[in-house]
Amino acid sequence: MGQPPVGYTKFCEDYQRHIDQYRLTNHLKHKPGVSIQVDWSGSTMDLLDTDTGELITVYLFVGTLPYSQYTYVEPTLDMKSDTWLRCHMNMFEYFGGTTIRLISDNLKTGVISHPKEGDIVLNEQYESLANHYVMAVMPAQVRKPKQKAAVEGAVGKIAMAVIAPLRNEIFTTMGELKAAIREKLEFYNAKPFQKREGSRRLIFTETEQEKLRPLPSIPYEIAEWVYGRTVKLDCHITFQ
Repeated sequence: MGQPPVGYTKFCEDYQRHIDQYRLTNHLKHKPGVSIQVDWSGSTMDLLDTDTGELITVYLFVGTLPYSQYTYVEPTLDMKSDTWLRCHMNMFEYFGGTTIRLISDNLKTGVISHPKEGDIVLNEQYESLANHYVMAVMPAQVRKPKQKAAVEGAVGKIAMAVIAPLRNEIFTTMGELKAAIREKLEFYNAKPFQKREGSRRLIFTETEQEKLRPLPSIPYEIAEWVYGRTVKLDCHITFQ
């Protein structure tokens, strides 16, 4: 009497098996101004080249503040490292500040390796950007989308709120497309929640905006560092 029916180790194993079987998760309560989650949208848009009639693929960068779900979207022509960094800088300007944490996916534009054990190795430029804005980059674990559920949810909602209403419109310049996306984005952020009082913008302006850390006086400058070059006798160096 009074003894546990199973040992602690057996209990932990059965508990973990139960969690895995039913895919149980905790309900995360986000704090204002603590983290930003970023990713590329799986859905894309198009630009029409009027000279050739070719459709040019446009990718969407999405960033969101999990607490207020206030969201930023930017269309780009590629997903290269410089574009990835520039989107972050524009997002920080849109939010008017930064957070302590920056949660991203394991994209090569940001993360070189993310082993189960050991240190995470970041892309040099991405790490430099985070250092400039004094942020800790915390990539979600591989195949763990729930660790950045806010931006995963935002990506799906952006597809419905921004991409779907514009799917029948034809854009020939990036300026036109950016203006149309910004208009839909502002409406999306101002739209009232269905299961929560207020809107993304209202909660952001009343609660979260003041919690953000101020931007540095000098924006980050994207640069490429080159090593292993020698100075020649005429005091010149060769690059590319």
